[in-house]
Amino acid sequence: MKTRIFYDGVKYRLRNSKKILKLIEKVIGEYRKPNGSLSFILMSDKELIKINSEFLQHNYFTDVIAFDYGSRDLLDGEIYLSLDTIKFNAFNYKVSLRNELIRVMIHGTLHLCGFNDSTKSEKERMRKLENEWILKLKQN
Repeated sequence: MKTRIFYDGVKYRLRNSKKILKLIEKVIGEYRKPNGSLSFILMSDKELIKINSEFLQHNYFTDVIAFDYGSRDLLDGEIYLSLDTIKFNAFNYKVSLRNELIRVMIHGTLHLCGFNDSTKSEKERMRKLENEWILKLKQN
């Protein structure tokens, strides 16, 4: 199991990242999907919109894009995160940048575990799970 964080042209570094990556591995384990390799790549809006446009044909900013390279039995993927949009959302939601970044990391991981957020009820379920996992992190 290999879970890593990469920083692509951003100065920010996530403190206590080992603890957060262990939480991510617990999220994966909870849904009985073995982890092969998972990479989180933090980047700017400018870089993430290129990926969003090229691979998803979406010409708008987003905080997270998850690419699933795994199979039914193995979680293998990349999660691209826009630090700019995450900062913006943290300000709007009145939470710390760290908290919002962790939420988005969990969100992307849940997508790779098979969860969707296309409907209102799916979004509510995802938000509930994100909150539960953030609480578990705070309790440890």
